[in-house]
Amino acid sequence: MVDRLSPERRSALMKRVGQKNTKPELIIRRLLHAAGWRYRLHRKGLPGTPDIVFGSRKVALFVHGCFWHGHSCKLGRLPKTRPEFWSAKISGNRARDARKVEQLIAQGWRVMTVWQCGLKHPTDALRQTEEFLKGDAVIAETSISNDEKGA
Repeated sequence: MVDRLSPERRSALMKRVGQKNTKPELIIRRLLHAAGWRYRLHRKGLPGTPDIVFGSRKVALFVHGCFWHGHSCKLGRLPKTRPEFWSAKISGNRARDARKVEQLIAQGWRVMTVWQCGLKHPTDALRQTEEFLKGDAVIAETSISNDEKGA
């Protein structure tokens, strides 16, 4: 399949993809705030600059887009154009994510990944996140919603 955009236009489009305050991040932040949770955003002193940080609990949340971080749901499928490039790019993102999580855990932090597809059912995502915040698990992630399964 041929890309309909010129390389210059595709590059400009991809540069506009935000890293902070994304739609999935705003959804989980609103849910947590409405439930009474208070947190800090994008704490730079921590490995990976977690999206949401609960400092007193030593909990870091990463809100990941399924495509960019290679999730196993249907939103995480590789495009048909330039599969070699995308496979390498997303593999690199996954490796970096794993390194940052390991570094946080080594520093005594607990880490949860909130996946974009899990936010399709916000109450479930909030419940899972609150269970993690109140529990003692070291690492967790939101589950794939049933309608997003099948990569």
